[in-house]
Amino acid sequence: MTMVEYRNEPFTDFKQEHNRQAMLAALESVRARLGRTYPLRINGRKIMTDRSIVSVNPGRVKQIVGYVAQADAHLANQAIAAADAAFRDWQHVAPEVRAGYLFKAAALIRRRKFEFSAWLVYEVGKNWAEADADVAEAIDFLEFYGREMIRLAQPQPLTPLPGEDNRLTYIPLGVGVVIPPWNFPLAIMAGMTCAALVAGNTVVLKPASASPVIAAQFVELMEEAGLPAGVLNFVPGSGGEIGDLLVDHPRTRFVSFTGSRDVGLRINERIARPAAGQIWIKRLIAEMGGKDGIVVDSSADPAEAADAIVASAFGFQGQKCSAGSRAIIHQDLYEEVLRHIVEKTKQLTVGLPEENHPIGPVIDESAYNKIREYMDIGAGEGHLVAGGDIAEGDGYYLQPTVIADVLPNARIMQEEIFGPVLAVCKADDFKQSVDIFNNTEYGLTGSVFSRNREHLEYARRHMHCGNLYFNRKCTGALVGVHPFGGFNMSGTDSKAGGRDYLLLFTQAKLVSEKW
Repeated sequence: MTMVEYRNEPFTDFKQEHNRQAMLAALESVRARLGRTYPLRINGRKIMTDRSIVSVNPGRVKQIVGYVAQADAHLANQAIAAADAAFRDWQHVAPEVRAGYLFKAAALIRRRKFEFSAWLVYEVGKNWAEADADVAEAIDFLEFYGREMIRLAQPQPLTPLPGEDNRLTYIPLGVGVVIPPWNFPLAIMAGMTCAALVAGNTVVLKPASASPVIAAQFVELMEEAGLPAGVLNFVPGSGGEIGDLLVDHPRTRFVSFTGSRDVGLRINERIARPAAGQIWIKRLIAEMGGKDGIVVDSSADPAEAADAIVASAFGFQGQKCSAGSRAIIHQDLYEEVLRHIVEKTKQLTVGLPEENHPIGPVIDESAYNKIREYMDIGAGEGHLVAGGDIAEGDGYYLQPTVIADVLPNARIMQEEIFGPVLAVCKADDFKQSVDIFNNTEYGLTGSVFSRNREHLEYARRHMHCGNLYFNRKCTGALVGVHPFGGFNMSGTDSKAGGRDYLLLFTQAKLVSEKW
């Protein structure tokens, strides 16, 4: 197999008229297909059920994106059985052949890039740039993990011993349950699923209830790419009805989860208890959450730091585990940086994602109500200097909100809000800034703005997070460039999009032959 060197998929420049027209055409085309019904897929069979998950457009709540068949316990068991049976053959398919399915899928998505972006606009409320970045990242994951599996399949270095032939290979684990999030419903879902598949495992995919249509479209695409029946099984459903069953099943070998801290801890607890007939210790690959922050040193450029803070806090309405929901600013620059933050925040318009506003809706009513509660909490913990209220529109629209003069131990400095709320805190000196940054139970992303090399090196050693950025925003990790995953309650430090990631879906086998 001849491969070009891996490089990241370029983002679309919507300032180019032909790209703008292509996106408008895709939005119109997808709009005509809203409201369709999507089946389960188990062992290659399409299965309709009496119940369905209704996916709605969060920016226009009366608009139904699609109906997706909902699995019950019986069908969930069927899916595990199908994956278990398919594993017997799939595990022995050559790694370069498995990688070929990912490369074909990447090519198919690349040809339909605007279409997939349009689905993201409608189903989860991403603006054009956020949707395009999601699709580009999905392509990146497929291209990168395919190459990584081919690399891992090569002879691995061992210390030679005269008279023996020693070989180490990475073999798959078995049946994996993949539970992706709604906020990157193509990129993270595709990455989690295909990492497991290319490593030789089979998958039962339970998509996020807020974004099942995009997952259904992806499963259709993998079928188009020729993936054998039973290797990828698609079972949307409620966590209470089928989630525990899939996690607890004795034939489940691993669970790959991206989502909230509480659900991740619950899964971790459940898989620690072996089920009757279970002959392995289940593995958990978990990406859970963050309370990420940007530290601004006294030597920083105030406007540059404010740009990054606003972009990190409010990109996709703050609905990213990497979102910079805390700004920790040195007292010497505090007022100036805050002024820039407030000015830039108030310039952000809120509206329909189809119309490409910087700020769109939050995902659903539950999130909408939770974020409004945090706005009220924050207003009592600091000074509301921007936003703080609902925004107009037939959807779950909220104003981007900035709350200043917040103390380090305030709730909005400690708890993940997952919405457009930024807490701003003053620090006396750089060391205190780092201490404030570390003062949460999370450890996912962080950023430092400073021109002081000594301070940057101090931050390198002492800021405890999986992805730390200097003089840039704390969101926007690129596959292959910024392996992504965090510490503490942010998960198992999976390093998605990095060279360590596929090892989590494999086990190393050593065969030694004496001559």
